[in-house]
Amino acid sequence: MRKFLYVMVFVSGMVSLAVEFAASRLLGNYFGTSNLVWASIVGLILIYLTAGYFIGGTWADRSPKHETLYKILSWASLAVGLIPIASRPILRLAADAFDHLEMGVLIGSFSVVMVLFIIPVTLIGTASPFAIRLAISDPNQAGKTSGRIYAISTLGSFLGTFLPGLILVPAIGTYRTFLVLSALLMVTALLGLFLAGGFRKVLPYIWMPVVIVGLLLLGTNGTDKRSEGLVYETESAYNYIQVIEQDGYTLLRLNEGQGFHSVYKEDQMNFNGPWEQVIAAPFFNSSPVAPDEITDMAIIGLAAGTTAREAAAVFPNVEIDGIEIDPKIVEVGQKYFDMNEPNLNVIVQDGRWAITKSAKQYDVISVDAYRPPYIPWHMTTQEFFQVIHDHLKEDGVLVINIGRSPNDRRLINSLYATIQTVFPSLYVTDLSDSFNSILFATKKPTTLDNFLNNYLQLYGNTSTPSLILEVMAATYDGLNPEVQEGVIFTDDLAPVERITNSMVMNFIFAGELETLK
Repeated sequence: MRKFLYVMVFVSGMVSLAVEFAASRLLGNYFGTSNLVWASIVGLILIYLTAGYFIGGTWADRSPKHETLYKILSWASLAVGLIPIASRPILRLAADAFDHLEMGVLIGSFSVVMVLFIIPVTLIGTASPFAIRLAISDPNQAGKTSGRIYAISTLGSFLGTFLPGLILVPAIGTYRTFLVLSALLMVTALLGLFLAGGFRKVLPYIWMPVVIVGLLLLGTNGTDKRSEGLVYETESAYNYIQVIEQDGYTLLRLNEGQGFHSVYKEDQMNFNGPWEQVIAAPFFNSSPVAPDEITDMAIIGLAAGTTAREAAAVFPNVEIDGIEIDPKIVEVGQKYFDMNEPNLNVIVQDGRWAITKSAKQYDVISVDAYRPPYIPWHMTTQEFFQVIHDHLKEDGVLVINIGRSPNDRRLINSLYATIQTVFPSLYVTDLSDSFNSILFATKKPTTLDNFLNNYLQLYGNTSTPSLILEVMAATYDGLNPEVQEGVIFTDDLAPVERITNSMVMNFIFAGELETLK
C-alpha cells in the first residue's frame, strides 16, 4: 500500500497546482489576467491548502486508515469536477456586470467563485499530512519518510503547472480541463480505496465517476458571456479569444473583453484608433519623406493584423515582420480579418526575443502590446528600448500605443522618461475619444517642423493616399507637449504593475467608469 500511497500523493500534488492554473483560465475570461487577479487566486488557494494541511494532520491522527484518505480524495475529485458547473450562473452574472461596468456585482461574483474552491482544494490539501501519518511506521525514519512524500508531491505539482495551460486548455477548453483533472484524481482515489478495502468499499462511490463521465459527454466547453454578434470563440495557451461582428465591423476581443485589439471592414482602412498611427511615424524625419521609401517595418503585437493591413495599403514597398506571441490569434487573423498580405511575415514569438534575434534593421518598429493592467514589463525597460534603437535604421522611428486613464498619465510619463535615455527626440499625441496615447521616438534628432513640412509636401502630391493625410492630421491635433517626470524602467527595476494597478484602482474608485459607457 505504501507504493500506491506515493502514487496518490503525486496525483494529488499535480491536481492541486493544475486546479490553480485552471482557475486562472476560468476566471481570466471574465475578470482578466492581471497580477491582481493572479495574486488573489494564488493567495486564496494557498490559504485553502493551509487549512487542508491542518485538517489533514488532525484527521489522520483520529482515523489513521488508508481508506479514510481515499474517501476524502474521492469527494475532493467530485468537487473539482463540479466547479465549472457551479460557477456558471455566477460567471454569467459577472459577464453581464462587465458589459454594464457594475463593479459591485463584478467583485461579488469573483469572491463567490473563489469560495467554490474551498472544498476541493482544502480536501486535496489533506493528502500530504495524511500520507505522512500512514507511511511512518518507524519514528526513526520520520524525517526521511516526510521528505520523500513532500518531494513526490512537489514533483506532481511541477507537472501540474504545465498540464492545464500547455496541454489541456488549448486542446479541450477550461470546462473539460476541470473534468479531466477530476477524473484523474477520482480514478486514483477509487483504485486506492479498492486496494485498501476491496470492491465493497468502492461500491458506494461508483456514482461519482458516472457523474463526471456524464458531465464530460453532455457538457460544453464554451462560455456564458453571450456576447452580442459572436462569430467565433476559442481558448489558447495565452488568451480567451472572441471574434465579434457589430455594425458591419469584425472585432477581436481577448479575455474579459474590455476594448478591441483588432478591427476589420473590407472597404475601410481608417478606424480612428491607435492602429493607424504607425503610418505617421516616418514623417517625423526631415522632409521630404516619400511613402515608397519605407521598406522595412516590425510590429510587436500584431494581433489580427489591422496595423499591418493599413501599412501595406500606404507603403507600396514595405516588408512587414508581424510579431505575435499567440499562434491562435494569428489563425483568427488569417481566417476572419483577411490577414493575408503577401508582404507580411508572421513571427510567432515573444516580442523582445524576436527583435533581439532579428538580423534586420527597420524604418519603423511599432510596439502595440500595452493595455493596462496587462503590460509586459520586459518590453518597457531601458534595455529593451536600446535593443529597439539598435534595430532601427539611421532615420528609424519607434512608435508605441499606450493605454491611460483620463486623469492619470503616470505610465506615459515613465515610458517617456525611459525612452528619453535612449532616443534624442520624442513626441506624444492623445487620440480623441479614446484612452490611447501614441509615443513617437526618432533615432535622429528631429523637430515638429519636419512633420509639418512633410504634411505640406504630401498634401500637395495628388498621388498621396488619403489615409496618410488623415492620420497625420489626427496625430498633429492630439500632440501633447506636457510630459511630467517619471520613473525610469530598467531590467532590474520596472515597477510597471504598481503603476498600472494604481491607475486601474483610481479609475474605478474615482467614478470614471461612466466615461466608458
